Amino acid sequence: MKTLRRKPKRSLRTILIIWFGLFSIIPLAFVTGYSMLKYEKAIDHELSQRLSGNAREIGVVLADQKNILQQKRDRYIRDPSLIYHMTVGDGATLRQIGTQLIKGDSVSSLTFFNREGRMLSSVFKDDKDNVRSFVPSQDAVFLSATYMAQVKDGKEVGLAEFRENQKINLILISKVTSTSGRLVGYVEQVMDLNKAFVSKLKLRLKLEMIFFKDLGQVVVASHPDFYLYKKDFFRPYFKGNDPFFDLNVRGVPYGFLIYPIEWGQTKFYVALGASKSEAKAVLKNVNYAFITVVGAVILLLIMTILVTSSWVLKPLYELVEALQSFESQEQAVTIPVKNDTEIGLLTESFNEMSKKIWQARSDLRKKIAELESANKELKETQTKLVHSAKMVSLGQLVAGVAHELNNPIGFIYSNMTHLKEYSDKLIDLANAAEKNPSNLPALKEEYEFDYIVKDMPKLIASCQDGARRTRDIVLGLRNFSRLEEAKLQEIDVHQSLDTTLNLLQGEIKNRIEIHRQYEPIPLVHCYASQINQVFMNILSNAVQAIDGAGHIWISTVALKTHKGSQDKRGWVQVSIQDSGKGMSAQTLEKIFDPFFTTKGVGQGTGLGLSISYGIIQNHGGEIQARSEQGVGTEFIVVIPVYPPTKEKIH
Repeated sequence: MKTLRRKPKRSLRTILIIWFGLFSIIPLAFVTGYSMLKYEKAIDHELSQRLSGNAREIGVVLADQKNILQQKRDRYIRDPSLIYHMTVGDGATLRQIGTQLIKGDSVSSLTFFNREGRMLSSVFKDDKDNVRSFVPSQDAVFLSATYMAQVKDGKEVGLAEFRENQKINLILISKVTSTSGRLVGYVEQVMDLNKAFVSKLKLRLKLEMIFFKDLGQVVVASHPDFYLYKKDFFRPYFKGNDPFFDLNVRGVPYGFLIYPIEWGQTKFYVALGASKSEAKAVLKNVNYAFITVVGAVILLLIMTILVTSSWVLKPLYELVEALQSFESQEQAVTIPVKNDTEIGLLTESFNEMSKKIWQARSDLRKKIAELESANKELKETQTKLVHSAKMVSLGQLVAGVAHELNNPIGFIYSNMTHLKEYSDKLIDLANAAEKNPSNLPALKEEYEFDYIVKDMPKLIASCQDGARRTRDIVLGLRNFSRLEEAKLQEIDVHQSLDTTLNLLQGEIKNRIEIHRQYEPIPLVHCYASQINQVFMNILSNAVQAIDGAGHIWISTVALKTHKGSQDKRGWVQVSIQDSGKGMSAQTLEKIFDPFFTTKGVGQGTGLGLSISYGIIQNHGGEIQARSEQGVGTEFIVVIPVYPPTKEKIH
């Protein structure tokens, strides 16, 4: 006989590769990847720190510009001529004074208001840096009452306004007082944070920068591409906890840091960006180095596998092949010893083991033959014992059925005598009516015709009732046995219980009260005769456990699942409880053991519950018992709606 060569579930070569991967490539990749990640984070952190310092420098620049505005303002408000013309509301003269003040100055706009906040004159620079002026003639222009109130409480108020033409107006509003301290008016200084200002900062700091409103909308930037982004593109960076983000500017990677800036009571933001090209180049070199190292390790791994296969795995494969061919050989299998290493020692040990196994196999064949013979005898004995137990149960069942059949058959038999007598008299009356009608009244009185008319229907009804009872008993016995149904089929558990109770009626009636509590349950797929045998064994034991009058409670319930089972198709639980003598804990532990019985000699074989246990187990169910002396015993049978596929239990 040729033995199929088995293949290993896992290859030793594969295991070696996995080990090398786990202890070399994976740690190397982890360390390198972790280092790359940390290095990149360190670069971002260093860049963030540098950009943060640059952002503070921009804040210092704006603070210096504000100081310059304050110094110029202080010079303006000390000019007696300016104070006088503001007092008298001379807008034309103020326009001339403002034109002289704004020329060659960083201030882009200078506006004068009287003490009520009405504009007197405004001087400003246009986009070409030409000085222009404005004096309201008809429609009055007023300073915001809110700003006036804030300036009255202090000396000045600063704010920023965002323009559509890509610039931010940095405004400083101050009050002007006379030498006596009386309020004369207000002066508004405006400095533009525009493209030119941003370009100077870019050249100074060597950085890209973007100025935003508080909601992340671009106002002015150092690069034209920043104006092309969608309105809400930068908003997510203002919501996160990390103000640092990456952005590509025409293919060049930049790292940007968002930093808040305040001008008076207005808060806006600047994002400073520095190129990360050099850092990316370093990371690229690290990646190349990593690939080189991993490639070298892989080459080393391949060489190691080849050497290992030649020196270690090949002898092992020969050993495995010899082991797999061991069963098909008619003699001990040996393999040549090729070296003096541990592999050679393993080969010698295998040869010795092969000889011992061959000898043990020969001895085992003899023992198996002896065990098979003993097992055959044991099965024959077991079959006889089971048959004996069934015959005892059958004898008890037949005795009960015979007793039940005796009564209806008895009164049918006794009624037949009277029916024969009545029929003979009726025949005589019929003959007399035909031959001698005049003698019919006397003959009817002699035969008690009126009594026959009354009694004969009663006799016939009594016979019909007896025949019906006999038919029910025979039908119940036939349903119980179901000898013709030697295959799985659906049964009604309630009907099986009622049929079994009908067969035991001779031992139950006038002595034991049956209490049924049937819940709606599905039909069960099973071997009907075997399940009926289980119910018969349990119920007959319950009846025999009750001395005198008593009670038996039977309940059924449907279960969705059962403990320890994966079957979700449904289960049926049957509980049978009696008010009998009960059992001790020691007896309860042995009731399912073969040949164990508490009945007298000749009354039982001790196999009924053992057989019932085996039937329920083979149906994929479970049977449990609990008892208390002086209270009674309860058996709980749980069977699946669809049992596992098995051969029929005999």
